[in-house]
Amino acid sequence: MRSSQRAIAGRLGAACALAALSLALGGCAIGALIGGMAESYRETSTRAVAAEYLGVEGKSFAVIVYTDRLIQADQPRLVAKMTNAMANRLAQNANAGGYVPGPLVLDYQFNNPNWAAFSYEDLAEEFGVDRLVIVEIYEYRLHEPGNSYTWDGFAAALVGVFEADGVIENDFSFSREVAVGFPDDGGYGPTDFGADVVAANLNSRLLDRASWLFYEHQEPYYPDY
Repeated sequence: MRSSQRAIAGRLGAACALAALSLALGGCAIGALIGGMAESYRETSTRAVAAEYLGVEGKSFAVIVYTDRLIQADQPRLVAKMTNAMANRLAQNANAGGYVPGPLVLDYQFNNPNWAAFSYEDLAEEFGVDRLVIVEIYEYRLHEPGNSYTWDGFAAALVGVFEADGVIENDFSFSREVAVGFPDDGGYGPTDFGADVVAANLNSRLLDRASWLFYEHQEPYYPDY
């Protein structure tokens, strides 16, 4: 038998086998089989998620992160880490026209301790940018108050954008609240992993949720956070 004839015969055999399987299982079973395969695919795959705000495209921006003194006392490097990471992430993915690097923003905040009293218009002018991306981290904890034996990390922030060339004065043109947790399951404590692991995962997840607002990205079909 020639190769072309063997190929045709193979395809016919496969078709017959599928038809026999369909008769044996019935249409509902075949549908369930296909549905199960699709569900298995989703569990291990990602999907494209659109940006919620595209106003950074072609514009210059600066990222300003702040939190209250209690959180800063407990996590003294949080603001610096998030400022640098958020600025870099948006610079790489949001198609911006330019940005102020995180270290320059942090240096300005350090040398101008009254910066928080400035209006958004004044801050945008100080940095010479079209957009201010403000991240206010209003909750951040590694465990429930009074229970240091079990990790129950949680972080929440308000992400807002001030448009220097917009029509809204000294207020956000766009804002969203984001919140993340770690670990995903309960029962873990310091004997399982340290506070640095909890903080690192919270920071990474909070960065994802805050920055993903500004550009199309891939997310699992069933995300953990």
